[in-house]
Amino acid sequence: MKKILLIEDNREIVGILFDYFEAEGVVIDYADNGELGLKLALENSFDVIILDLMLPRMSGLAVCEKLREAGNVTPVLMLTALDNREDMLSGFKYGADDYITKPFDLEILEARLHALIKRYRRTVTETSLDFANLHIDQKTRQAYRNGLKLNLNPTTYAILELLCRRAPNVVTRDEIISMLWQENQPDTDILRSHIYNLRNQLDKPFSSSMLITVPKIGFRLEKQ
Repeated sequence: MKKILLIEDNREIVGILFDYFEAEGVVIDYADNGELGLKLALENSFDVIILDLMLPRMSGLAVCEKLREAGNVTPVLMLTALDNREDMLSGFKYGADDYITKPFDLEILEARLHALIKRYRRTVTETSLDFANLHIDQKTRQAYRNGLKLNLNPTTYAILELLCRRAPNVVTRDEIISMLWQENQPDTDILRSHIYNLRNQLDKPFSSSMLITVPKIGFRLEKQ
C-alpha cells in the first residue's frame, strides 16, 4: 500500500486514520469535502480511495459516480455511519468496490484496503481473454461484448475476469469471495450487489444472457 486519498469531513476520524497509516509508511492525501476530493482524485494517481458517504458540497455517491464516468478505475472503499442495505446498494450502483461502516476496526479496514489494491494491481502474463463474444483487454482492464464497452468498476471487472478465465466452468461463491476479500469476508449482500451490477452491464443491453447463476453453488459464463 503506498498512496491513499481520504475524502472525509470528520476531523476525529481523519486524525485516527492519519496516525495509523502514516505509522505504516503510507502517504495520505486528504479532502474534507466532495468537490475537493473529486478534483484530487481526477488530477492525481492513488492506489485506493477511502470515501465517506455523507460529505459537504458533493455527496460520496456523486463523487464516485463522476469518477467512474470520467473513466477513473481507482478502487473505492465507501466509509459511512449509515448501516442499512439501501445505502450499501447505492454505493455499489455508483461504482464503489467495498463498504465498511463506522465505527470500524483499523486492522480490518487496512486488510480490506490491501485486498482492493492487490486485486487492482494484479499482474498477468496474458494481454487479453476471450470467450464467445466477450473480449477482455487486461492491459487497460476494459471488457467488451460484441464490441460494446462494459462500464465496470475494479470489483466487477475482477469478477468477470475470473469467470472468463474459468469459462464455461462454474466459479463458486466462496472462490469469488476469497478472491475479493480473502479472510475478511463481508456480508453476502455485497457479493450479490456486485453480481447484480455485473449482470446489468454484461447482459441487460443484449438479447441473450451470458452470466448464469448455478443455484447454491456459484456462477458461470455461457456461450450464446
